[in-house]
Amino acid sequence: MSYGGLRVLVVEDEPVVAMCLEDILETLGCETVGPAGRLAEGLALAERESLGAAILDINLAGERSIPIAEELRRRGVPVAFASGYGAVPEGFEAVPLIAKPYREADIDTALRAILG
Repeated sequence: MSYGGLRVLVVEDEPVVAMCLEDILETLGCETVGPAGRLAEGLALAERESLGAAILDINLAGERSIPIAEELRRRGVPVAFASGYGAVPEGFEAVPLIAKPYREADIDTALRAILG
């Protein structure tokens, strides 16, 4: 499926992992916003960019991406979380969790789920 230029915010603190996710999103027809590797950077993008969706790593170099998810929820931007371990944060139980390492099929499934 192609997402026709859907602008997806990527918040991921590992540069190589972020590049992998960008490649997958490009293959799916998305435009990447970011990637942001730190909480403050991700929050700034979440507040000011026009976005169609977001994929947020839960743990960002010891900080959690919850404030970014809260801002995006406030703006009505659908979110999926990503993690190499663990569960979605409290209050976000309905949000899909993408397991790392990223696979194209998992990203596609998560985007379909959040875009309804």
